[in-house]
Amino acid sequence: MKKTLLPLLLAALILAHGTASGWGFFGHRTITQIAVYELPSAMQGFYYRNMPEIVRLCTAPDERRNDDPSEGPKHFIDMDHYSEDDPFGKVPRKYDEAVAKFTADTLKKYGTVPWVIMEMKDNLTEAFRQRDTVGIIKYSAELSHYVGDAFVPLHTTVNYDGQLTDQKGLHSLWESQLPEKFITEYKLDGESAKYIKDPLNEIWTTLGKSYGFLGETFDRAAKIDKTMKPEVRFTFSHKYGKTTRRYSDKYAEEYNKAVGGMVDYRLKGAPTLVSSLWLSAWQDAGKPDLNALMHPGKPSKEEKEKLSTELSAWKKGTLVQDQLLLAQQKVKKVEEVDQIKSAKDMEVTPVEDPEPTPATAPTTPAEPATDKLKVKTKGKDGSEKVKQKGN
Repeated sequence: MKKTLLPLLLAALILAHGTASGWGFFGHRTITQIAVYELPSAMQGFYYRNMPEIVRLCTAPDERRNDDPSEGPKHFIDMDHYSEDDPFGKVPRKYDEAVAKFTADTLKKYGTVPWVIMEMKDNLTEAFRQRDTVGIIKYSAELSHYVGDAFVPLHTTVNYDGQLTDQKGLHSLWESQLPEKFITEYKLDGESAKYIKDPLNEIWTTLGKSYGFLGETFDRAAKIDKTMKPEVRFTFSHKYGKTTRRYSDKYAEEYNKAVGGMVDYRLKGAPTLVSSLWLSAWQDAGKPDLNALMHPGKPSKEEKEKLSTELSAWKKGTLVQDQLLLAQQKVKKVEEVDQIKSAKDMEVTPVEDPEPTPATAPTTPAEPATDKLKVKTKGKDGSEKVKQKGN
């Protein structure tokens, strides 16, 4: 019996891993927007004009995970599966060498994020070569997403949600709940983009640093667990017939005091690598003139002034207070659309009948509600009956 249950349990864990997102929509969109601010002027005009679309598309990889079974493993790599002592010394950095050592199925099972980032970078480089505006926007957005995932410590371990240490829900707490609640306390000013000669090495270095934070991620939560009662630690919500449990605001406040600096540090570093990989792809493609891909070809005075305002707020750390984060605005729009859609669905539902014709066939609405009166009158030629409509 135990031999049968163990594979099923592992399969369930892996399936659940495929549904865990990195940074949440708020974090990914924040990272992508800030990455635009760190670009050189030769690229910034193009990226700023298309920033709303790039920011919107940067969450597409998470949005398609439920429909695309192959998407899940692209967001993580469980390094401790390969070794708890020296995982980064055991896993070859190049994909072909890793496949030769562990098989492609094993890599897919335990995550492929470093190689997916390289794939997106190569796709972006080719889009720049082809002057493919749609491709540049798409791959810039998706590259940002996967790079952002690599900065989350819980994307480097089998215990990705604390489910193996009785800390289930830790993933969402770390990369969604904390940034959304305490973003005003984080310092998001970063470094300017730089050309990266060896992107693969940079990606593995990033994953190594993320993996190094795992101990504190779990240990500091465990310390709070010892002093905070379960009824205070968790909150429950019931929606769409399903009850979900999450860490309470009180717990989030205590956890942020313990690891908030770590979350801030990882969130701050992600945009710099994103913008640097955008810059590297552009340079590897021969530095095409991005202004030629815009219509009109140069940023307008209004765009320049708006960008200047945002750059100033970013450097001063007031993007959130000034309501300049697209992640904030986007959340409101999505909620509004969902409400409108729901109301529309409620109106349409009664009309959706397989045979609507009988109910709508009468086209003379006045007749059914009117009584018919027969009035007899006499004419010169005799008596005749005349039907008249009246109340």
